[in-house]
Amino acid sequence: MHDDELRRWVESALGHVPRDLAMFRRALTHGSYGPIHYERLEFLGDRVLGLITATWLYEIYGDEPEGKLSRRFNTLVSREVCAEVGREIGVSTHMLLGKQARDDGAAQSDNVVGDVVEALIGALYLEGGLETAQRFVRSAWSGHVTGQAQAPKHPKSALQEWAASHRCKPPVYTMGNRSGPHHAPRFTVTVSIAGKAEASAEGSSKQEAETAAAKALLEKLS
Repeated sequence: MHDDELRRWVESALGHVPRDLAMFRRALTHGSYGPIHYERLEFLGDRVLGLITATWLYEIYGDEPEGKLSRRFNTLVSREVCAEVGREIGVSTHMLLGKQARDDGAAQSDNVVGDVVEALIGALYLEGGLETAQRFVRSAWSGHVTGQAQAPKHPKSALQEWAASHRCKPPVYTMGNRSGPHHAPRFTVTVSIAGKAEASAEGSSKQEAETAAAKALLEKLS
């Protein structure tokens, strides 16, 4: 990616005029591409996103208790939402990936796209401070925050409550296959409620697969 192209994309997608293009290029670089990649920036950006999101929720949901704020927070900083934001701003077409990672579909991986978004937030924070990072997050996440009419309930918690309210035994999660390369693994999990139903789903982590399976079973039970 040429410098002019990268500069235009950062200005358009992140709303920031970059001074250190190398840092933003690094934020877009996967470990399969070379030794200089996004992981350290992703580590920082994850924490910055958490602070910005927690502060934002504290401000706009002034009457909600900690439990509801936590549920909102966990949804908004999830890998799925980070990846959704990444796709909305065109991250996938600007990432630098090694050939094998490209062939394995890393550009479509929630894990990889979400990590790059957090790395970009880290780069914004380092170059422009908290205000610059916050401006991007509040713009890119605005629909996700204002779209939460009620504090979302995690699918696993909701499924547990469904089982209890219907006098069933608790849901049982069974790990299935693990497939895919190291940088883009896929896990399959089946969840069942004895005497009722079961559902299976895939995810890029065991936790993501369990969540997807619980959501699928809730939909089946409803």
